Amino acid sequence: MDLKNQPAYPLLEGLLCIKGLALQATYTNEDVATLFGVSVRTIQSRAADGTLTSRKLIGRARFLPIDLENFLMKSKRSCEV
Repeated sequence: MDLKNQPAYPLLEGLLCIKGLALQATYTNEDVATLFGVSVRTIQSRAADGTLTSRKLIGRARFLPIDLENFLMKSKRSCEV
């Protein structure tokens, strides 16, 4: 198995690929809202309640790729039969 070709953030990078977007160093509320197909207010609410980790960079909330990857990993739903 060649680990060099493995994506650093497989869930995030897969979603970005589906949306036709590129991996960025940081993401704004607007970027994340576009990525997830929700309102900016929804992203702000998730950041405020701690569901989605944000970083205060340059005086504004920013999201790192690892934060978005962790959010996607935690959002996995189990199927009930």
